[in-house]
Amino acid sequence: MTQSARPTGRLLLLAVLLIALAGVAVALFWPGPKHRAAAAPPPPPSSAPPSPSPSPSPTKQVPYPWFPVGTCLDHPQLSPVITVAQARPCDGPHDAEVIANPLLPDGLVKDSQIATALRTLCQPFVATAQAAQGGGTWYSFPMGPALKYYQQGSRDTSCLLTASEREGGTKLTAPLKH
Repeated sequence: MTQSARPTGRLLLLAVLLIALAGVAVALFWPGPKHRAAAAPPPPPSSAPPSPSPSPSPTKQVPYPWFPVGTCLDHPQLSPVITVAQARPCDGPHDAEVIANPLLPDGLVKDSQIATALRTLCQPFVATAQAAQGGGTWYSFPMGPALKYYQQGSRDTSCLLTASEREGGTKLTAPLKH
């Protein structure tokens, strides 16, 4: 059973509002740097695929939650016992796995535009990852900067695939199939 129905009308509006609200909440409650952060150096080129069980901490330094591809994690919107997204081992219970790290385009001026761009950027990666799972119900869960950090030059995002769209829902217990 694959999720093929697309949200329409009110459900789409609700999803956009929830993503925008999540971005605002992250911006308000995520501790900001005392000084403007310097841009992170580009990652070294690599031909090796990402490890399905990466180290428990992100390697990129941005002022909001960001995780490399292959990272399994719990997110506060899906796990009621945490307040900040946290990496977890992929072979144990976790909310989601990062499937892509696209960059947001320049020129966005509202949180709602960021939320729309996140969904659009993540969609092809989500479709590919959903197909690789061989069935079941899967959900897209994009993470990116709030407007405040976007305006400071942060464009890094994390596209996640989850088995649940609600707090306390179904957990993943193994790495996703690639």
